[in-house]
Amino acid sequence: MTNIAYIRVSTVDQNTDRQLDGMTFDKVFTDKLSGSDTNRPQLLAMIEWARAGDVVHVHSIDRLARSMADLLKIVSDLNAKGVHVKFHKEDMKFTGEDSPMQKLMLNMMGSFAQFEREVMKERQREGIAKAKEKGVYKGRVKTVDDTAILALLNAGKSVRAVAVELDINPSTVQRAKKAAQASA
Repeated sequence: MTNIAYIRVSTVDQNTDRQLDGMTFDKVFTDKLSGSDTNRPQLLAMIEWARAGDVVHVHSIDRLARSMADLLKIVSDLNAKGVHVKFHKEDMKFTGEDSPMQKLMLNMMGSFAQFEREVMKERQREGIAKAKEKGVYKGRVKTVDDTAILALLNAGKSVRAVAVELDINPSTVQRAKKAAQASA
Protein backbone atom coordinates (compact mmCIF):
# COMPACT_ATOMS: atom_id res chain seq x y z
CA MET A 1 0.00 0.00 0.00
CA THR A 2 1.31 3.41 -1.02
CA ASN A 3 0.13 6.62 0.63
CA ILE A 4 -0.23 9.26 -2.06
CA ALA A 5 -0.90 12.95 -1.47
CA TYR A 6 -2.69 15.14 -3.99
CA ILE A 7 -2.32 18.84 -3.25
CA ARG A 8 -3.82 21.67 -5.30
CA VAL A 9 -3.90 25.44 -5.10
CA SER A 10 -5.43 27.67 -7.75
CA THR A 11 -2.42 29.84 -8.61
CA VAL A 12 1.38 29.65 -8.53
CA ASP A 13 1.43 32.45 -5.92
CA GLN A 14 -0.54 30.41 -3.39
CA ASN A 15 1.12 28.32 -0.71
CA THR A 16 0.45 24.59 -0.30
CA ASP A 17 1.87 24.33 3.25
CA ARG A 18 -1.46 24.12 5.10
CA GLN A 19 -2.67 21.14 3.09
CA LEU A 20 -1.92 17.78 4.72
CA ASP A 21 0.57 19.55 6.99
CA GLY A 22 2.67 17.33 9.23
CA MET A 23 1.84 14.13 7.37
CA THR A 24 4.30 11.91 5.52
CA PHE A 25 3.55 10.32 2.15
CA ASP A 26 5.29 7.93 -0.19
CA LYS A 27 4.47 10.08 -3.23
CA VAL A 28 3.19 13.66 -3.56
CA PHE A 29 1.51 15.23 -6.59
CA THR A 30 1.02 19.01 -6.52
CA ASP A 31 -0.88 21.19 -9.01
CA LYS A 32 -0.95 24.98 -8.97
CA LEU A 33 -3.94 25.31 -11.27
CA SER A 34 -7.66 25.92 -11.09
CA GLY A 35 -9.82 22.97 -10.14
CA SER A 36 -12.43 23.97 -12.72
CA ASP A 37 -11.56 20.98 -14.91
CA THR A 38 -9.43 17.84 -14.83
CA ASN A 39 -6.79 19.07 -17.27
CA ARG A 40 -4.13 19.24 -14.55
CA PRO A 41 -0.79 17.51 -15.19
CA GLN A 42 -0.21 16.27 -11.64
CA LEU A 43 -3.81 15.09 -11.20
CA LEU A 44 -3.57 13.07 -14.40
CA ALA A 45 -0.16 11.72 -13.35
CA MET A 46 -1.51 10.74 -9.93
CA ILE A 47 -4.49 8.91 -11.44
CA GLU A 48 -2.15 7.08 -13.82
CA TRP A 49 0.39 6.26 -11.10
CA ALA A 50 -2.01 4.99 -8.40
CA ARG A 51 -2.39 1.21 -8.07
CA ALA A 52 -4.79 -1.16 -6.30
CA GLY A 53 -4.36 -0.94 -2.55
CA ASP A 54 -3.03 2.63 -2.61
CA VAL A 55 -4.68 5.47 -0.68
CA VAL A 56 -4.92 8.96 -2.18
CA HIS A 57 -4.99 11.62 0.54
CA VAL A 58 -6.56 15.00 -0.26
CA HIS A 59 -6.90 17.93 2.15
CA SER A 60 -10.53 18.62 1.19
CA ILE A 61 -13.03 17.76 -1.51
CA ASP A 62 -12.72 21.15 -3.25
CA ARG A 63 -8.97 20.57 -3.67
CA LEU A 64 -9.68 17.51 -5.85
CA ALA A 65 -12.39 19.07 -8.03
CA ARG A 66 -14.69 22.08 -8.28
CA SER A 67 -17.11 20.32 -10.59
CA MET A 68 -19.56 17.74 -9.31
CA ALA A 69 -19.20 15.60 -12.44
CA ASP A 70 -15.38 15.74 -12.27
CA LEU A 71 -15.33 14.87 -8.57
CA LEU A 72 -17.58 11.84 -8.99
CA LYS A 73 -15.61 10.63 -12.03
CA ILE A 74 -12.20 10.98 -10.35
CA VAL A 75 -13.31 9.17 -7.20
CA SER A 76 -15.12 6.50 -9.22
CA ASP A 77 -12.15 5.95 -11.55
CA LEU A 78 -9.74 5.62 -8.64
CA ASN A 79 -12.08 3.27 -6.76
CA ALA A 80 -12.47 1.14 -9.91
CA LYS A 81 -8.67 0.67 -9.85
CA GLY A 82 -8.87 -0.44 -6.21
CA VAL A 83 -7.56 2.91 -4.94
CA HIS A 84 -9.12 4.46 -1.84
CA VAL A 85 -9.63 8.23 -1.59
CA LYS A 86 -9.40 9.98 1.81
CA PHE A 87 -10.55 13.57 2.34
CA HIS A 88 -9.01 14.79 5.59
CA LYS A 89 -10.96 17.98 6.27
CA GLU A 90 -14.28 16.18 5.85
CA ASP A 91 -12.90 12.98 7.49
CA MET A 92 -14.34 10.85 4.71
CA LYS A 93 -12.87 7.83 2.92
CA PHE A 94 -14.21 6.33 -0.29
CA THR A 95 -13.35 2.76 -1.20
CA GLY A 96 -15.88 1.89 -3.88
CA GLU A 97 -17.89 -0.07 -1.35
CA ASP A 98 -19.39 3.05 0.17
CA SER A 99 -22.67 3.28 2.02
CA PRO A 100 -25.57 5.29 0.62
CA MET A 101 -24.86 7.90 3.32
CA GLN A 102 -21.23 8.27 2.19
CA LYS A 103 -22.36 8.67 -1.42
CA LEU A 104 -24.89 11.30 -0.33
CA MET A 105 -22.19 13.19 1.60
CA LEU A 106 -19.79 13.11 -1.36
CA ASN A 107 -22.55 14.46 -3.61
CA MET A 108 -23.48 17.19 -1.12
CA MET A 109 -19.90 18.29 -0.48
CA GLY A 110 -19.15 18.20 -4.21
CA SER A 111 -22.21 20.33 -4.86
CA PHE A 112 -20.95 22.92 -2.36
CA ALA A 113 -17.55 23.01 -4.06
CA GLN A 114 -19.18 23.55 -7.45
CA PHE A 115 -21.53 26.18 -6.00
CA GLU A 116 -18.58 28.10 -4.49
CA ARG A 117 -16.81 28.17 -7.85
CA GLU A 118 -19.91 29.38 -9.67
CA VAL A 119 -20.48 32.13 -7.10
CA MET A 120 -16.84 33.25 -7.46
CA LYS A 121 -17.19 33.42 -11.24
CA GLU A 122 -20.47 35.35 -10.95
CA ARG A 123 -18.88 37.90 -8.60
CA GLN A 124 -15.93 38.26 -10.95
CA ARG A 125 -18.26 38.91 -13.93
CA GLU A 126 -20.23 41.46 -11.88
CA GLY A 127 -17.03 43.20 -10.79
CA ILE A 128 -15.73 43.38 -14.36
CA ALA A 129 -19.08 44.76 -15.59
CA LYS A 130 -19.04 47.48 -12.91
CA ALA A 131 -15.42 48.35 -13.70
CA LYS A 132 -16.25 48.60 -17.41
CA GLU A 133 -19.17 50.93 -16.62
CA LYS A 134 -16.76 53.21 -14.74
CA GLY A 135 -14.19 52.96 -17.55
CA VAL A 136 -11.68 51.40 -15.19
CA TYR A 137 -11.47 47.90 -16.68
CA LYS A 138 -9.43 47.75 -19.85
CA GLY A 139 -8.81 44.00 -20.07
CA ARG A 140 -5.50 42.24 -20.01
CA VAL A 141 -2.33 44.15 -20.93
CA LYS A 142 -1.07 43.33 -24.41
CA THR A 143 2.14 41.33 -24.50
CA VAL A 144 2.86 42.10 -28.15
CA ASP A 145 2.42 45.47 -29.83
CA ASP A 146 0.13 45.64 -32.88
CA THR A 147 2.92 47.21 -34.94
CA ALA A 148 5.01 44.04 -34.61
CA ILE A 149 2.02 41.96 -35.71
CA LEU A 150 1.27 44.24 -38.67
CA ALA A 151 4.93 44.30 -39.76
CA LEU A 152 4.96 40.51 -40.05
CA LEU A 153 1.58 40.45 -41.83
CA ASN A 154 2.81 43.13 -44.28
CA ALA A 155 5.89 41.00 -44.90
CA GLY A 156 3.55 38.36 -46.32
CA LYS A 157 3.30 35.98 -43.38
CA SER A 158 0.03 34.22 -42.65
CA VAL A 159 -2.03 34.87 -39.53
CA ARG A 160 -1.05 31.48 -38.11
CA ALA A 161 2.66 31.99 -38.91
CA VAL A 162 2.62 35.38 -37.16
CA ALA A 163 0.90 33.86 -34.13
CA VAL A 164 3.46 31.07 -33.90
CA GLU A 165 6.42 33.43 -34.34
CA LEU A 166 5.20 35.87 -31.68
CA ASP A 167 3.82 33.12 -29.41
CA ILE A 168 0.34 34.62 -29.35
CA ASN A 169 -3.15 33.41 -30.19
CA PRO A 170 -4.24 33.68 -33.86
CA SER A 171 -7.31 35.62 -32.69
CA THR A 172 -4.95 38.33 -31.39
CA VAL A 173 -3.41 38.59 -34.85
CA GLN A 174 -6.90 38.76 -36.40
CA ARG A 175 -7.93 41.59 -34.04
CA ALA A 176 -4.83 43.63 -34.87
CA LYS A 177 -5.41 43.08 -38.58
CA LYS A 178 -9.08 44.05 -38.31
CA ALA A 179 -8.26 47.20 -36.26
CA ALA A 180 -5.67 48.27 -38.82
CA GLN A 181 -8.16 47.77 -41.67
CA ALA A 182 -10.83 49.78 -39.84
CA SER A 183 -8.50 52.72 -39.25
CA ALA A 184 -7.19 52.75 -42.84
